[in-house]
Amino acid sequence: MIASRAVRLTMQVALLLALLAGSAFVLLRPYLNDDERLFDEGRIDTVLKQGPVTVGHVEYKLDSLKVYSKLADKDGEEISVGAPAGSVYIVALLTVTPREGLYLKDKGFRCDVALRDDRGNSWSEQQAYGFPYPTYCSDNDHPFTMDKPGQVAQIFTVPASAVPHLTGVVVDDLGERRRVLITP
Repeated sequence: MIASRAVRLTMQVALLLALLAGSAFVLLRPYLNDDERLFDEGRIDTVLKQGPVTVGHVEYKLDSLKVYSKLADKDGEEISVGAPAGSVYIVALLTVTPREGLYLKDKGFRCDVALRDDRGNSWSEQQAYGFPYPTYCSDNDHPFTMDKPGQVAQIFTVPASAVPHLTGVVVDDLGERRRVLITP
């Protein structure tokens, strides 16, 4: 009698553990490998020093990442971007090359990058008209050709206190669910 109770109790505990393990797996499975959710949360897949790296049929190479207190055009006149007090400009000079598979609309394409720091903050680029380098990849004055590199300056306005924490620029592609951090 005692042996059959012990066997029955053991079987009930084993069944309970199996049910708990199965339900934990079913509940946590979508969160463990959901690429779209992880991409939306800002997951970085690869970290490279200067590049080059091809993301979304565009090859990126970080040439320089410099801090400026003011921006000037080709004639030396100050460019106004509307930066708040206490901020500086970060200029990321990139060599971008459109690769096979990319659609060049009017000799241009989308080549957005973001600036990132070690605290998880990121900044989008600003348009500075008149800057000596093109500031976007669909500039009529600087057309792009397939498999031919061109330089682009991405300009960011960041608080001066964030400068020591900057890590590099991030390029991503939603279709590939891929995000790459390029460090200087």
